Amino acid sequence: MTLEKILITGAEGQIGSELVPYLSDALGRERVIPSDIKGGKNDPRFIHLDVTDRDSVDLAIEKYRVDTIFHLAAILSAAGEKDPDLAYRVNVSGTYNIFSSSVEHGVKLVITPSSIGVFGKDTPKDNVPIETVTRPTTMYGITKLVAERLGDYYHERFGLDARGLRFPGLISYKTPPGGGTTDYSIEMIIEAVKGKKYRCFLRRDTELPMMYMPDALDSLLKLAEADGSKLKHRTDFNVMSFSLTPGALEEELKLHYPEFSVEYAPDFRQKIADSWPHSLDSSAAITEWGFKPRYSFKDTVTDMIENISAMVKIKG
Repeated sequence: MTLEKILITGAEGQIGSELVPYLSDALGRERVIPSDIKGGKNDPRFIHLDVTDRDSVDLAIEKYRVDTIFHLAAILSAAGEKDPDLAYRVNVSGTYNIFSSSVEHGVKLVITPSSIGVFGKDTPKDNVPIETVTRPTTMYGITKLVAERLGDYYHERFGLDARGLRFPGLISYKTPPGGGTTDYSIEMIIEAVKGKKYRCFLRRDTELPMMYMPDALDSLLKLAEADGSKLKHRTDFNVMSFSLTPGALEEELKLHYPEFSVEYAPDFRQKIADSWPHSLDSSAAITEWGFKPRYSFKDTVTDMIENISAMVKIKG
């Protein structure tokens, strides 16, 4: 599928801030329109957009003749528990506005990332299939499950090409953690590089599926460009690269920094993590649109260390 005029919501967030340059390089800067409720001072293409304001969404789609939307504006898991009202308004009302406006104004494709947050304590823990028990216990998870079903509804009812995938925890060195339950992975690596100790908010043995950001970006574009006739699923593809525990990450970092140490002090995020699975079955994504992550756990840690070290050296 050809992507001509692409609106990215949540362009200042963890994924959006990296997807903008990624798509600009891959498809051309003139095709990409970054938007967010804040920021964008250094990009003349940037537009201010509040996805909870339907009139603003309509205006942006009309003005820029948008045919593709990567809808990334969202309040993440831990932040959503602190402000569930905001999480609902952004994640549900905002997503409804995007889908509804897209149908009204002829948008061809909407990509909406979902999350392992849609799973709950009754979900199997290992190699979880797409079709399984989804009873999320967080506002974030509830809103993401609603977004999945909304996408399916707009596809079946109005023919909108809505697609999405369930991201695991994402690891990146380019943007600061944004209020997610798997943020420990980024924070721990940063503190190790800086020669500091780390206080982890999850138990040492908390196992969760993860992915390095370059693979996440590749996945979004590959799903967007996939032949829609070959997709049996729409908005709920499982994807992951590897499973990880804080303890395993600590031990890997000690191979690079023998003096590094971690104190474990679980907080409210532990309950969220305990409701999520250890691993996902990504076979549908592999079969239907060629999902293939490049970075293993060790590759991810090595690349993170190299890039964070360079950043710390520059700042120093």
